[in-house]
Amino acid sequence: MTQEVDLDSLIRQRIRSLRHARGWSLDALAARAHLSPSSLSRIETGHRRISLDQLVPIARALDTTLDQLVESPSDEDVVIRPQPTHTPGTTVWLLSREASVHGVTVAKMRITPELPVGPDSLKVHPGHEWFTVLSGTARLHLGDRTVLVRAGDAAEFSTMTPHAIRAHEAPVEILTVLDHNAERVHLHGGGEGVAS
Repeated sequence: MTQEVDLDSLIRQRIRSLRHARGWSLDALAARAHLSPSSLSRIETGHRRISLDQLVPIARALDTTLDQLVESPSDEDVVIRPQPTHTPGTTVWLLSREASVHGVTVAKMRITPELPVGPDSLKVHPGHEWFTVLSGTARLHLGDRTVLVRAGDAAEFSTMTPHAIRAHEAPVEILTVLDHNAERVHLHGGGEGVAS
């Protein structure tokens, strides 16, 4: 019963927080959800029981889904315990869930100098990639160009340019954000991990 009360309270807090985040008054959200302002006020303050026929239009008006509005919180949704994936010259730790939110995947990777670069290792796919160097120096191969990206620097580039990320002289650790196309190519496609 306590868990139901906690979830009920969380749903009310979510409605109020989403309304405030949009800068809407009670009247504004009530009009969008086709409810009276007094009904919405009682829902938010816990003086009225929440029913499904009220939650659906409220969720729609707040541009969210009913599932997101009523999902139960748990630590498993917050803490990710990355397991390393090893391929020759590369270790990758996924820092976001596989069914990534907003279509992006966040990964930390360590690349060692023995990972070679050649014409066959340069990848091309739609989209953009972004990474920041945590330690060491990365060698970013973009077509015929080579750009050194040092610790503390970040790089963003079009992935329609043939590209690869390698270690320069010593191991390099990077944090990278990949869109869906990049994830498919680098994490599920070529056997070389995210390092293209």
